[in-house]
Amino acid sequence: MQVREIMTPDPVACTPEDRVVTAAKIMRERDCGAVPVVDSQDSRRVWGILTDRDIVLRVVARERDCLSTTVGECMTPDVFTVRPTDDVADVVQLMERQQIRRVPVVEEGDLLVGIVATADQARRLHDDQVVAELFEDVSAPEPVAIGAGGQ
Repeated sequence: MQVREIMTPDPVACTPEDRVVTAAKIMRERDCGAVPVVDSQDSRRVWGILTDRDIVLRVVARERDCLSTTVGECMTPDVFTVRPTDDVADVVQLMERQQIRRVPVVEEGDLLVGIVATADQARRLHDDQVVAELFEDVSAPEPVAIGAGGQ
């Protein structure tokens, strides 16, 4: 099975100049925990990802103003990406190894075309054992320092 078969296509994205409150509203409206960050809405080249965890650790816990803080100030810039033609099993391994729950899907030139999340895999894979192992591995506890990135 390929990533294109389980990904959410054309996800809403933010730019680094957008305000954190804008991204948080997208997360609320779309019922998701992350928003890809692109260089511009026209080119949609992936620059990073902003997660609900990033907002909590880098904005709320530091008592920063979410109305003035930009996405670029608190996003995770080093983001793993996959291709639509990648095998889902490889994505599962990446998510387990890196303990990440969401991965932007890009085509040539890092252009955003989708996002795949553990929830997508849980809904679309028909292998309960693989799904259980994925959730266990990405959820394994690790000590986290305030200010550390996380997806």
